[in-house]
Amino acid sequence: MSGHSTYTPKSAFARWLDSRLPILSLRAELMDYPTPKNLNYWWTFGGILALCLGLQIATGVVLAMHYNVGNAFDSVEHIMRDVNYGWLLRYLHANGASMFFLAVYIHMMRGLYYGSYKAPREVIWLLGMVIYLLMMATAFMGYVLPWGQMSFHGAVVITNLLGAFPIIGEPITTWLWGGYAVDTPTLNRFFSLHYLLPFVIAGVVVLHIWALHVPGNNNPTGVDVKSKADTLPFHPYYTVKDGFAIVLFLILYAVFVFFMPDALGHADNYTPANPLQTPQHIVPEWYLLPFYAMLRAVPDKVMGVLVMFGSLALLFLLPWLDTAKVRSMRYRPSMRWFFFIFVVVCFLLGWCGGNPPDDPVIPANVGFQLFDSNINSFTWFSRVLTLYYFAYFIVITPIMGWVEKTLPVPESISTPVLAGEAKKG
Repeated sequence: MSGHSTYTPKSAFARWLDSRLPILSLRAELMDYPTPKNLNYWWTFGGILALCLGLQIATGVVLAMHYNVGNAFDSVEHIMRDVNYGWLLRYLHANGASMFFLAVYIHMMRGLYYGSYKAPREVIWLLGMVIYLLMMATAFMGYVLPWGQMSFHGAVVITNLLGAFPIIGEPITTWLWGGYAVDTPTLNRFFSLHYLLPFVIAGVVVLHIWALHVPGNNNPTGVDVKSKADTLPFHPYYTVKDGFAIVLFLILYAVFVFFMPDALGHADNYTPANPLQTPQHIVPEWYLLPFYAMLRAVPDKVMGVLVMFGSLALLFLLPWLDTAKVRSMRYRPSMRWFFFIFVVVCFLLGWCGGNPPDDPVIPANVGFQLFDSNINSFTWFSRVLTLYYFAYFIVITPIMGWVEKTLPVPESISTPVLAGEAKKG
């Protein structure tokens, strides 16, 4: 139930403008947009993500004015030391990437839990996954720009992975490098793409919101809107609610920017890039660690790349892998536990990706080992976790949709909302 605006321009200028460019009608339609009355705070992360994108673009444009590809490492130090409030802009941008991914992961997990990817919202989910892939590409290229040790060697590792693809891999790698190895031409390409892709993301976000306004929001019950009684105008009810959540999120953001700006980075990136000295442990940023753990879990390079990209492809296929008739896991008690295990598995994959692959999961100084130290490594632990990740989408999700006995689903949104108010009274 998307609804339409009843806005009528009052002044002569407003009527003239609205008849030629209906911006005022569009604004009113967005404000009057009928929204399910039972949305909780998990739904505020859409607005938070829009704010994060705006901040990343604004700070990135200013930083680009002072960045010099030919002298990348020193230009970053110049921004930090000599540009007015350059330190603030850089910390806002660097930590903003982490905040962006934190919000998008919560947003995605909410979609998984409440079944927001199911019909008729498949296109909304697919556009969201496109945004996620563009974010990953943009973040990786941004991580290379400081041209520190971790930036350089991370670029070497990831670009070499593309060469694993037959036929097309080598030409793509050579084009990205701009030569026969990672060097200044590579950095120039990454800087250009890093500057361009956020605007592409903004365009896909517009499509994402447009697609959302066709079927309307999902809600915690997963029940479709039946009548006007199930909805509230987006403004002022949800603008105020989202505004409160955004303030709390900005407080967390500010804690990192002002009190621990380097906590989410890597110390090796404060050393200039040196092709002749490889860091002991090459790792990407924290938000890419789960996929990095999957990549390292497979001994064969080509298979590792296929597993990593396959884990992303499953997210695109999810609307058709889920066979359940009920959207929300509120009414799927068994599947709910598999989902919670899946969330824990994602955290553990990130933990494995951040540790050297051959280190023992349980250190020897603890006093005991469950298995031989050669077996009880992060590589083997990652393999077990990767198997569950794939099983969740390929095996558990479709089978549970067929066999699970679900709880009774309310007939309308208003039923559980009003029932909850009656209990409180």
